[in-house]
Amino acid sequence: MAKRGVKYWLMKSEPESYSIDDLERDGREPWDGIRNYQARNFMREMATGDLFIFYHSSAKPPGAAGVGRICREAYPDPTQFDRKNKHYDPKSKQDDPRWSLVDVEFVEKFAEEIPLRALKDDPVLEGMRVTQKGSRLSVQPVAKHHFKRVLKMARAKTKVR
Repeated sequence: MAKRGVKYWLMKSEPESYSIDDLERDGREPWDGIRNYQARNFMREMATGDLFIFYHSSAKPPGAAGVGRICREAYPDPTQFDRKNKHYDPKSKQDDPRWSLVDVEFVEKFAEEIPLRALKDDPVLEGMRVTQKGSRLSVQPVAKHHFKRVLKMARAKTKVR
């Protein structure tokens, strides 16, 4: 089987819940609580080594805050089975889990966040999902040229081949 190349993603988190600073402190963390089928399906496509833009949503302003890496591929999200967890799903079964998560690790925090307005105003980023009106999906694919452009805007150290 041919090895697939690195894919690129954007993953949103409210900084009050979990921020790039939290990931930097923790080093590695499960990305749990996703309860949207399309976002879940994107996570199931992720492979170890894929990179993602860590995006602060519901911030003032929202924007790209750094880079993370997928360090464990999709597996069942245990929060779906925990009755005390806000992400509990009574319809999900142990033998047929509905929800998945991936483990992520810290790569880099941008010196300055790139606000959504700057992303929208950059013509190179035309078509990037996060810049489109009504884009609320918390996990989404990013084209390689868009990913590279965001890194360039951030003067990031992370390199994309």
